[in-house]
Amino acid sequence: MIVTVTPNPSIDRTVEIPALTTGAVLRATAHRVDPGGKGVNVSRVLARFGRPTLAVMPGGEGELASLLRRAGVQPVCTPADGATRVNTALVEPDGTTTKVNEPGVALTADQVDALVDTVRAHAAPADWVVTAGSVPSGATDDLHGRIVRAARSAGARVAVDTSGVALAHAVAQTPDLVKPNVAELAELVAHPLPALSDVLAAARELVTGGIGTVLVSMGASGAIAVDAHDAWHVASPAVAVRSTVGAGDSTLAGYLMAITSGAKSPDALHHAVACGAAAVGLPGTAVPGPTDVDPTLVRAASAPDSSLDLTGEAA
Repeated sequence: MIVTVTPNPSIDRTVEIPALTTGAVLRATAHRVDPGGKGVNVSRVLARFGRPTLAVMPGGEGELASLLRRAGVQPVCTPADGATRVNTALVEPDGTTTKVNEPGVALTADQVDALVDTVRAHAAPADWVVTAGSVPSGATDDLHGRIVRAARSAGARVAVDTSGVALAHAVAQTPDLVKPNVAELAELVAHPLPALSDVLAAARELVTGGIGTVLVSMGASGAIAVDAHDAWHVASPAVAVRSTVGAGDSTLAGYLMAITSGAKSPDALHHAVACGAAAVGLPGTAVPGPTDVDPTLVRAASAPDSSLDLTGEAA
């Protein structure tokens, strides 16, 4: 069982357009609606692979919960006032994505406490708890850190995928895994990471500080995994990009699926990159399932090439 926590969930509407022209009337070529939020996306990937998962989130009753159940995910909704936000993605044929994210529902202090308590209650039977995404209004920046402590107190391993100050607070609680992209890792360590050698050094610094595994998604350059024993790199295959939304979430889901099945880090990283690559070939925030993922397209994990230029990679 993998429990995901999405403090700021959404309903994601994706509109495919020929080109983004500001000030013009644009005619969509396709559209879709998906349940959204980083943790929610992880649960959706897990469900497509037939893995048991719960998605804990504030609010969400109504359309979001219905969308999740149709996707095979059991929602666990905690108290919140107001409607779930709607995020809109405008996607061009080359995969260029422009996102307009609405502010989430503001939570009261009591509602934040209820979210954390719900995580603690559901974490005991879980192999992993994944806490991911932005922090909603009304919650303090240490929310993900509080969730790490709550899940760990129940005996679960914890993975974190957030950014900025929220990530710094979570890292201070030394979760078992963190999954930043290159830009998020650079912000955390407060200096640019133009080459893979720089990313490796930053990841090793986190591991030395108590993080179990650092999984860094690097867009078209694939991903690396670093733990106390070694570091591995898997390059991403060349794929036609339809949408990059949710690719990092699919990468994390792929890694955790493999780890919970007994795979070692190199094989788990291979599966993670295969899932992330499959995600970018799907429309909107659609997530990959077994028939979408082709591990034979992905090279086996190898020692990282420290000279690899990562300028511009952020996915």
